[in-house]
Amino acid sequence: MLTLCYPKCTTCKKALAWLEAKGVATDVRDIKLNNPTEEELRQWHQLSGLPLKKFFNTSGLQYKALGLKDKLPGMSEDEQFALLATDGMLVKRPLLVGDGFVLVGFREAEWAEKLG
Repeated sequence: MLTLCYPKCTTCKKALAWLEAKGVATDVRDIKLNNPTEEELRQWHQLSGLPLKKFFNTSGLQYKALGLKDKLPGMSEDEQFALLATDGMLVKRPLLVGDGFVLVGFREAEWAEKLG
């Protein structure tokens, strides 16, 4: 299992503490230092079953600075994937990548359901 986090993010800290408390082993990757590739994002998007917009960190400084609220609707999926791959801070976190599934953001009930 892989968890993509930003170390200073309180939600990420909560998610990692939750995983540890449940005894779930995971590799942790700093999303800012080692941002997801376009190929990874495409694969994870498909596994998640979520709309691509859910992969954007809509409360992040980069999202707001780039004016993405207004630009995203006019962008193609290819353009959105390319943009997400440029900066890990644009990606919603944490991302939990498991065998055959991807969870975006930390919602304890959803994580508990998926991880048993």
